[in-house]
Amino acid sequence: MNKRIETQREAERVREPVVEARKLARKLGLDPYPVKYWIIDYDEMNELIAYDGFQERYPHWRWGMKYDRQQKQGQYSGGKAFEIVINDDPAHAFLQETNSIADQKAVITHVEAHSDFFAKNRWYRMFADELDAAALLSRHAGRVRSIMADPETDREEVEKWIDNVLCLQDNIDQHQAFKQQHRTRDEETETDELGDQLADMNLSDEVRDEVFDEEWLEAQREKRAGTLEDPEKDLLAYLLEHGRAYDPEEGKAVEMEDWQKDVLEMLRTESYYFAAQKTTKVMNEGWAAYWESMMMGEESFAGADEFIEYADHQARVLGSPGLNPYKLGKQLWEYIENTENRREVVRKLLRVKGITWRNFHNVVEFDRVMELLEPDPALDAVNSETLSDLESLDSEKIDEEGIERAKAGEIDVDAHPWKVLSYEGLAERHFSLCKLQNRGFLEAIPQSDLEQYARYMMDDERYESAEEAIADVEFTSGWNRMYEVRASHNDVTFLDGFLTKEFVTDNDYFTYEFSQTTGDYRVTSTQYEDVKKKLMLQFTNFGKPTIAVYDGNYENRNELLLGHHYNGVMLDIEQAARTLERIYDLWGRPVNLKTIVKEVDERDAEIARRRDREPEPKEQGKLLRYDGDEFEMEDLPWSEVEDIAATEIDYNTKPEEWLA
Repeated sequence: MNKRIETQREAERVREPVVEARKLARKLGLDPYPVKYWIIDYDEMNELIAYDGFQERYPHWRWGMKYDRQQKQGQYSGGKAFEIVINDDPAHAFLQETNSIADQKAVITHVEAHSDFFAKNRWYRMFADELDAAALLSRHAGRVRSIMADPETDREEVEKWIDNVLCLQDNIDQHQAFKQQHRTRDEETETDELGDQLADMNLSDEVRDEVFDEEWLEAQREKRAGTLEDPEKDLLAYLLEHGRAYDPEEGKAVEMEDWQKDVLEMLRTESYYFAAQKTTKVMNEGWAAYWESMMMGEESFAGADEFIEYADHQARVLGSPGLNPYKLGKQLWEYIENTENRREVVRKLLRVKGITWRNFHNVVEFDRVMELLEPDPALDAVNSETLSDLESLDSEKIDEEGIERAKAGEIDVDAHPWKVLSYEGLAERHFSLCKLQNRGFLEAIPQSDLEQYARYMMDDERYESAEEAIADVEFTSGWNRMYEVRASHNDVTFLDGFLTKEFVTDNDYFTYEFSQTTGDYRVTSTQYEDVKKKLMLQFTNFGKPTIAVYDGNYENRNELLLGHHYNGVMLDIEQAARTLERIYDLWGRPVNLKTIVKEVDERDAEIARRRDREPEPKEQGKLLRYDGDEFEMEDLPWSEVEDIAATEIDYNTKPEEWLA
């Protein structure tokens, strides 16, 4: 009973922040899914983290392992889970009842931005237009439980089958819309071309059975089914369609049982659901961090007595070590905003008489321009005493209904000044180039950008003065551009498009690698091309090796041939071998993997160490084969592996239609 009372008390405490955060988010241009907020305790939070944010998952040992890890992280390292939000319509968010009100507000504003990203980013639409993920995963959990409860099914066998599939959970084609793979009996009949050909031969049943036994016919069907015109990136779909289960008792491949196909299809479906979150981690977390900061800090959603605690909260999130998606994402979104706002201002200034791209830095009075860009004082300091000053502003910048309600005492304008402003008014109030940390960004514009802006400019003498030009600036430009990018990109295209030399230099990014010469890590480059390449490799295919099916009838032996998309980073051969063992169980026959490795001659390595240099490795094609008992490794000539070696375009890994 006490727990229920505590939960109800916390629900009442956060009710108003939930309502107000949604209103503020919409004022700022966000359009999130509806969000259902749940109040939970510490243990329930850890359970949800273990279940990837869902309340029900299929039975498996890995959930317990994740729960134990999360418990120990909180107990021994002081780690704290601030929020969980899941992509669904409506979205679901979970608030820990022991959080302070400052933390709860930070979570709520963060969640509203996440929910907007879920609703508007095209990569989330690749899975389903209408989403009820909680119900989907609940159905999967029920189906797996029923399979395990079946007295004719060995529970350990089911868990092993799940383990096999989970090893391959990222081997899907995240650039393609999700498609169910089960074929109906009618579809299977229609695709039996071999049967049709034999029927056309008008053979008697006796001759057909004598010459073409059923085992031979089935082998021929498999060979035809394994033919591929192009490599198949969705390994799980290919195994579902053409794989067989290895039966150790019979010592050969047999047809998958219905439960095996069901489990494979269910886990493949879940992989596609989670793919959007994995492919947009930097964008999504950066987006949420940006708008959380805007609402909590710049629009004072955190009260005066809560701000210091909130600042500590955000510092811990943005300051966590390693490759931090919150920090990198937020910095990139701010860079996009600044760049677009700068473009808007510069294009206006280049239309002033006497200002050209060649003399821009010499004749523009940047201090004066920055003064002109400052928000109108009536927008900058909105409170109950200055409310009447808003009436002198353009009507597009204010919320007239909000002003009337504030005058009537229905709105506390001192606590919620945003309620009397419009999207346009808020954009001017928070124009990024006027913020202290961005002073100088306008002046730092490269000459090459100036030339590009001016190249197609026809009316280059539209304004008589800088004052007239700045008066025409669209203060919403930066935010509008952010919303456009949010709708269309994933992490790889995000980094490809916006990780520029200017960004890398301003934010002090660099690359580092393990040195075989010194036995430790060294900074290897501060060049933006190297930083960009390394970051993109981190996010290509969820940061995992890209493996595709190249042949389902390799060497005409019904063996599976996989190819590793080599992008300069070698596979861990030991780990690859363990994975081939899992794939063998799903294919039922020998499995081959072609890849490229870097080999270093011992003599060259010793010479390099003496000279404090890194040895130059040689790239060599390899074929790793597993037949169910033993592994074999052999060299391949370059001609047989050059199709798996990445080109410059392959680093971008964009869908082909984007490269036209």
